Amino acid sequence: MNKIVVGAVLTTALVLSGCASDKSRSPYADKRVDVVSELEAARKPLFDKLVDPLDQAQPIISASFANIDDLTSSSTFGRMVSEVISAGLTDRGYQVIEVKMRDSLFIKQGAGEFMLSRKIRNLSNEYDAQAVLLGTYAIGGTNLYVNARLVRTTDNIILGSHDFVLPLNKDLKHLLGVNSRR
Repeated sequence: MNKIVVGAVLTTALVLSGCASDKSRSPYADKRVDVVSELEAARKPLFDKLVDPLDQAQPIISASFANIDDLTSSSTFGRMVSEVISAGLTDRGYQVIEVKMRDSLFIKQGAGEFMLSRKIRNLSNEYDAQAVLLGTYAIGGTNLYVNARLVRTTDNIILGSHDFVLPLNKDLKHLLGVNSRR
């Protein structure tokens, strides 16, 4: 009988220890997310909801996505999201200019390419670009909030915009350059 009681106590302790949680950790801390697949899925609504069609014969400039709290900084994630969405434009037959290879565009070391609205017309003339792909991201407690936009270069009108959310797991924190214990 003692063996049965001891076995029941050990089993209960084991079950209860498995139910214990560390409230300081994000519920998504270990959740696996295929970031590239999520970004590929997010680009379709952006392209499908354009208020004016884009001309496949005219180029589009792609800029790194910026941290909404500091529009002059980006991250590996900000550069990556730009690359994945640009690939979707290329897949649809658009000409996308690789601005990282251009000397005349300011590239901040470690931050990526940034399009300031007052410079968009100059870029339009210089590259004969019809639009700029750009966006922002905001780091939340358990989620990453992303906004992607295609902006017409002649008048800064947003032609299309799409918002999406990603769970803030260890991978994304690493790509964002934030402490993984956050």
